[in-house]
Amino acid sequence: MENTNKQQGSIIAIITMMFLYAMISFVTNLAAPIGVIWKNVFEGSNMIGMLGNAMNFLAYLFMGIPAGAMLTKIGYKKTALVGIALGFLGVLVQFLSGEFNPGISGFGVYLLGAFISGFSVCMLNTVVNPMLNLLGGGGNRGNQLNMIGGTLNSLSGTLTPMLVGSLIGTVTANTKMVDVNMVMYIAMTVFLAAFIILVFIPIQDPEMGKTNANTVFEHTPWSFRHFDLGVLGIFVYVGVEVGIPGTLNFYISDTSMKGGGYGLLHAAAIGGFIAGTYWFLMLVGRFLASFIANKVSSRQLLSITTILGMIFICLAIVLGKSSTVSMPVFTGSSFQMVTVPICALFLVLCGLCTSVMWPSVFNLSTEGLGKYTAKASGIFMMMVVGGGVLPLIQNFIADHVNYMISYVVPFIALAYLCFYALIGSKNVNKDIPVD
Repeated sequence: MENTNKQQGSIIAIITMMFLYAMISFVTNLAAPIGVIWKNVFEGSNMIGMLGNAMNFLAYLFMGIPAGAMLTKIGYKKTALVGIALGFLGVLVQFLSGEFNPGISGFGVYLLGAFISGFSVCMLNTVVNPMLNLLGGGGNRGNQLNMIGGTLNSLSGTLTPMLVGSLIGTVTANTKMVDVNMVMYIAMTVFLAAFIILVFIPIQDPEMGKTNANTVFEHTPWSFRHFDLGVLGIFVYVGVEVGIPGTLNFYISDTSMKGGGYGLLHAAAIGGFIAGTYWFLMLVGRFLASFIANKVSSRQLLSITTILGMIFICLAIVLGKSSTVSMPVFTGSSFQMVTVPICALFLVLCGLCTSVMWPSVFNLSTEGLGKYTAKASGIFMMMVVGGGVLPLIQNFIADHVNYMISYVVPFIALAYLCFYALIGSKNVNKDIPVD
């Protein structure tokens, strides 16, 4: 009987962690589509519309290393509970922003909520993977659970902009935060349920790694050139991953002559769906990569995908609105074939390329670090802030030049990642002891 109860508790804990895996992506991907609303409030400024996303990712800069320290001091379960509580609070504050005057005051409250949510997803990112591995008993089973969790994470990232876009429909002078209250209710409900469930489930902490209090660190991860260059690689990668679909959403949702949604009914819904298609292709790319990961090195995978991504972006910039293509989208009430600029197709295809870049950069950057790997992971988590910085720069260019020229930013970032794959990722500091 005791074993049965324990097994049932473990199953409930696994399901809870799966939902949290999905919530990481759900909360993160809320910012860009909701930015369409705030962009409209402040006279069409793309940069302002992307500030919520920037605040979300800025939290990583402050919380990346402290989140790792919390795991050591209070354990994985308590850290997860704190992260869940902050997630609920962050979404609640964003929800309350709709009750304020839709101007500076409301926007300030919204940005505060996005910042708090960023703390939450940073903490959950450090917890969910090892906890799922532990609950699965480690080894192949633990890895399998993480793969399933990663799939749910990608699925959530796909559906979030679609859902927000369908709720907005077409941006008008009357479009406000209250129009997307449904997603806030969903998020708060999941966080509340996860918190209650996790409180009553006993979970042991996973092993903390090969290092202990007596381990001597003669150097730091910064002593390794390939790590230093990899840190910048992670920074620009997250900027590419977020900036491509986020700016594309703004572009299609923009019904002015400057945007790609000129003359489109339900432009915001269509923009959200197209951005969601990018995230769906990331899911597809990760699924396909799992079949070849044991045959193709991280260096080869990163170099091929960065070159392909640069080609897609070049085609998008050059072709722009010169021709159109029909894409299946959900307009808010039904599925239809909608005509959009051909650049949207090439930018969506970039999702296949970015799908494998994070693990590739991470693997190359931490290769040969030994006992310095744990510290390196904390630094990497801080560099996720690039997902806030690069899209801001990109949308500043979109505001002052045009949307397609702004894609020079992710193009340059991909060029750097290509350099890193071919040259920068080589470990030239093998003389440093890592055992």
